[in-house]
Amino acid sequence: MAKTTAKAITEGKNFRRYKDGATDYPQWTDAIFQAGWSHKCPTYVLRTPPCSGSCPSGHDIRGWLDITRGMEKPPADTSWQQYAFARMTDANPFPSIMGRVCPAPCEQGCNRNMVEEHVGINSVEHFVGDWAIENNAAYPAVTSETGKHVAVIGGGPAGLSAAFQLRRRGIAVTLFEANAELGGFMRYGIPGYRVPRDVMDAEIKRIIDLGVTVKTNMRVGRDITIAQLEADFDAIFWGVGTHKGRGLPVPGWEGTPNCVSGIAFLKAFNEGRLQAVTGRIIVVGGGDTSIDVASVARRLGHIKEVSAQDRIEHVIFGEAAHDVASAAKREGCETTLTSLFPVEKMMAAQREVDDAKREGIDIKGGVMPLEVLKGADGRATGLKMCKCTMNGMVPEPVAGTEFVIEADLIVAAIGQKGDLEGLPELDNGNGFINADKTMRIPGRPKHFVGGDVVRPHLLTTAIGHGRVAAASIAEFLESGEVSKRPKVDVQHWKLLNKLRETNLSPAEYDGMPTRGTSGAKFAVHNFEDRGANEIITHEELFLGHFTHNPRRHRQEIHIGADEVIGNFTERLLKLDESQAIDEAKRCMSCGLCFECDNCVVFCPQTAVSRVAKSERTTGRYVQTDYAKCIGCHICADVCPTGYIQMGLGE
Repeated sequence: MAKTTAKAITEGKNFRRYKDGATDYPQWTDAIFQAGWSHKCPTYVLRTPPCSGSCPSGHDIRGWLDITRGMEKPPADTSWQQYAFARMTDANPFPSIMGRVCPAPCEQGCNRNMVEEHVGINSVEHFVGDWAIENNAAYPAVTSETGKHVAVIGGGPAGLSAAFQLRRRGIAVTLFEANAELGGFMRYGIPGYRVPRDVMDAEIKRIIDLGVTVKTNMRVGRDITIAQLEADFDAIFWGVGTHKGRGLPVPGWEGTPNCVSGIAFLKAFNEGRLQAVTGRIIVVGGGDTSIDVASVARRLGHIKEVSAQDRIEHVIFGEAAHDVASAAKREGCETTLTSLFPVEKMMAAQREVDDAKREGIDIKGGVMPLEVLKGADGRATGLKMCKCTMNGMVPEPVAGTEFVIEADLIVAAIGQKGDLEGLPELDNGNGFINADKTMRIPGRPKHFVGGDVVRPHLLTTAIGHGRVAAASIAEFLESGEVSKRPKVDVQHWKLLNKLRETNLSPAEYDGMPTRGTSGAKFAVHNFEDRGANEIITHEELFLGHFTHNPRRHRQEIHIGADEVIGNFTERLLKLDESQAIDEAKRCMSCGLCFECDNCVVFCPQTAVSRVAKSERTTGRYVQTDYAKCIGCHICADVCPTGYIQMGLGE
């Protein structure tokens, strides 16, 4: 099927939704739609935008973009940055980190892609997250306690997200972490030039400052049992991650000392033990982890071995640490990255692939490993490979294309699983923990789980798991039950919350029957919230309203192969304030009024008017006089955001 282009969608619709003589409009029945009038009138329908619907952590992205652009105003004495930060962290307490490293499925889902290019959501998040750190933004203190106490196992993104959301609800949290520091894969898996450690420490500290009790170097199954946790806590959340790497499923891998996992390699580097690599490196993978391994190897550079004890496998497996003085003599190493998929179809983000090539990494796509070749001492000397084609996710070798790449170290970055030693009752048999849609472990009412140990995916997915699990835990602790999650399971913008914030709360309903709500003070007339059930697509928008407006790209520091050794400076630079605001203005506010006045200007009956300033707030900007409305649909046709839907009512 041919890809639908922005031109095909918007051509001929710069000012009108329908061309003269068009018959492709919805076919209403003659009883409803007659000539230029109908029995239908405007209804203001709030729906979830696809950016939020595509975000695994559940951000209210439209909300904080509307704040950044100046459409939704903050309360008095609150800066827009602080207000946007509060809205961001309602779902995800790591805006600085996610603004840097998230591959941004929200941007792939953005309806602006049908105009020219998606909104740079990550870049705005990056700016606001860094502003919050620079200005010591903190979360509101917990003012009331429930008396309940939850154990969170694992201090990575899932565990920290759950701890954050639980503490906001007044639930006491004790966090158990097997490592010496919190952060999980953010600390031990992602290099510091992608996630600066001061940024990560600041965002973690904000969570701990809510009153989380932290116990590091404490492993459940070794230092404390599940039975003890069940006796001491009202509920338990498991966010233990996947810190056990998978080896290559080829002859010669098992037991070979210089064949290691990407997880182990990055952990040794991020703990400061690994200061250099030794000779020629092959990284087998194709995803973001393999890119990180290869890029770190290039930065570390090569040193000649001076003793067996200095060998890299001893360092990676925790038996030794490289001497920093010796590592200072390093020179460039040969690094090859291989992928089952062709280079253009690799799982890694394109920006990371491009950077890796610039830094001198040789990337070979469409190849598969066949056998680890070993010398007389039992160490790997190379990797036998061949070209392959992919049948779905299964590689098929191409006969007669075998070749050998010589290597001093082979790193497998092809996936990982949970390290569930001592926790056999949680292991589903594959190194993971099962969960239902509420993030509860089936058959274990007090136990909830999230993150990669459920399903290896993105950091933002783990954060979303923590958010959902915390909501489920809070409900369980209050009622003993956990109800079904909404169809669109994200943080939703709520008009009622905005009305309360602006002192426009509806009056109490007196319980008496009434015909319609046009004059009622207890309801918002002709407004409907479908956010929990519907995502608004580009077909519902008036794309012709939006003119071409290029994206503001963040600047990146590109380094070449000759400059890469020892270069651990951050590569991605943030937008400045004016750029962040301008980029946010590209947001089309899908599914929510952004006060363009089209409906007011184009209504031929003057039936649509602005709400009085004293009663106006975000989402409640216009109103319809049904006595004047003839149901001509023009206001709905010219609404850029799809907020106006025609329906029966009074």
